[in-house]
Amino acid sequence: MVRVLYRRAETADLLGMARIRALEWGEPEYWQCRIVNYLYGEQNPREALASRIAYVAVEENAVIGFIAGHLTRRYSCGGELQWINVIPEKRGSGVASELLRLLAGWFAEQGALKICVDVEPSNTVARAFYMRHGAEELNPHWMVWNDIQRSEHIESSRYKFYPGTIDKTIIPG
Repeated sequence: MVRVLYRRAETADLLGMARIRALEWGEPEYWQCRIVNYLYGEQNPREALASRIAYVAVEENAVIGFIAGHLTRRYSCGGELQWINVIPEKRGSGVASELLRLLAGWFAEQGALKICVDVEPSNTVARAFYMRHGAEELNPHWMVWNDIQRSEHIESSRYKFYPGTIDKTIIPG
């Protein structure tokens, strides 16, 4: 059994993160620029605050999934899940759930308990994933955890968490 490590994203992870996003649409170069600009605070979703973070899941030195989120004031929420992506062959294996647990923990540390996520109404797989983890529909395009810390579906981590270091010149922490 191959071990999956979960940690904060590092500069060296950016291309792997971009490649995973590009599996959905776009080119890795576009996503690498977009992810860097988001994490560096140069590209901001509406009502986003400066504090943001990304975590990666790494297997055999390759990024197999990642999640990113930031503090916000959108919809009176304290935080927003920006992206969560896992390579197709690892979907359904618990990687996305563990990444969500890590981000939920970061939000709780920041005092952000009401968390929102933008989800296409037609994306039934993502909507089902969020509902399994305690999110509710806010409106047709948004879902919300009213208190992500109290969601019984986001349990404490069952994996060993290895904190990484972030290159502060690229990705502020």
